[in-house]
Amino acid sequence: MKGVIVAAGYGTRFLPVTKTVPKEMLPLVNIPSISFIVDEFVKSGIRDIIIISSRRKKVLEDYFDREVELEGVFEKEGKADKLKAIDVPADVRFAFVRQQRMMGTGHALLQIRGLVGSEPCVVAYPDDLHIGQTPLAAQLIDAWKETGCSVMASVLETGDVSRYGVLDIAPDGKRVKAIVEKPAKGTEPSKEVSIGRYLYTSEFFDYLEEGWKAHSGGEYYHIYALNKLMAAGKVVYKRLSGTRLDTGEPEGYLDAVLRYADTVPSLRKVIDEFVKNRA
Repeated sequence: MKGVIVAAGYGTRFLPVTKTVPKEMLPLVNIPSISFIVDEFVKSGIRDIIIISSRRKKVLEDYFDREVELEGVFEKEGKADKLKAIDVPADVRFAFVRQQRMMGTGHALLQIRGLVGSEPCVVAYPDDLHIGQTPLAAQLIDAWKETGCSVMASVLETGDVSRYGVLDIAPDGKRVKAIVEKPAKGTEPSKEVSIGRYLYTSEFFDYLEEGWKAHSGGEYYHIYALNKLMAAGKVVYKRLSGTRLDTGEPEGYLDAVLRYADTVPSLRKVIDEFVKNRA
């Protein structure tokens, strides 16, 4: 089982900082967003991680490389734990693939088919992070083992879902028939909202190539292949257990920073003090 992180986009919602800093490197306090996904993969038993990037994002490769000079300085000073946030197990292997033209998520995923091979893979979009006892990728892997199907992660949104992709669920309560994008209020097929984490079987890539051959130009998205799988009854959903952090927009990113900080006692004190003084 390989893990794939789609990290080639421009991050325009976070300009001007993303002019030079990849959105995936924006930190929750001191840990870059992408580290949360790598940690999720590792804790789920994934040891081969593919990161789809672009020419503006070489810093992602540098981040997961060793920093020998810093390691030496910290070891001499007795501060070897300073780099522990990016200390992944020695048996974890990274591969970086550049999407040379920004032509959509479907095009991006086609770039790594040869690396994935005929096995399933977990695909993560870095806008969605997860905090919880059981890693989100592990939850999807368990659902795949049970059903043999591709798996979509979802959250139950009890309020208005008109700005989301909403799952249309089959009568069996497990399979997904379709995704309804931004349904008008009152017309939504369910309250299950799709989020940026998927487990795809190899069939997904077959359909992805099929759609690309018929593509007439412009951006090409993964939804073509996903629709084909759903029509064949080969997609189930897994409602997330834990907390989803939505970092796709500045407001959500700030909320994610605060929610994460609230889980760290030393940082929670800062939040409590701020709220106390503001009141």
